[in-house]
Amino acid sequence: MTTLNPYLSFRDNAKEAMAFYQSVFGGELTMSTFGDYNASDDAAEQDKIMHAMLRTDAGMVLMGADTPNSMEFSPGSSISVSLSGSDEAELRGYFDKLTDGGTVTVPMEKSPWGDVFGMCTDKFGTDWLVNVGSEPGQS
Repeated sequence: MTTLNPYLSFRDNAKEAMAFYQSVFGGELTMSTFGDYNASDDAAEQDKIMHAMLRTDAGMVLMGADTPNSMEFSPGSSISVSLSGSDEAELRGYFDKLTDGGTVTVPMEKSPWGDVFGMCTDKFGTDWLVNVGSEPGQS
């Protein structure tokens, strides 16, 4: 089975960001540093996160890492993370937690297509779209 998982990039705050996402979604968070794998000769990068994976009880997987100093980092890319389903209470709960310290760009409300929909940017600069489908499997 092949899966498609969001992989978020950060600059020096992946550990804090991934812990925040764990507080939003729950689940098990594992993290490895560049130092754990001798993956960088830069002493300043030894404690940075080389790979983090959050697996939730609901089956969601979110990954992330710090971008090494030698690589370009462009926050606010052209990618958003989308959450969709039919459980409005659950999805509104995620939305409310994601907006803590962030910005609501579209409030959670009835959309022209009939679903409840909202958009936000969390405090780490990740854009989120949250859609509550009017029928299961239609989101």
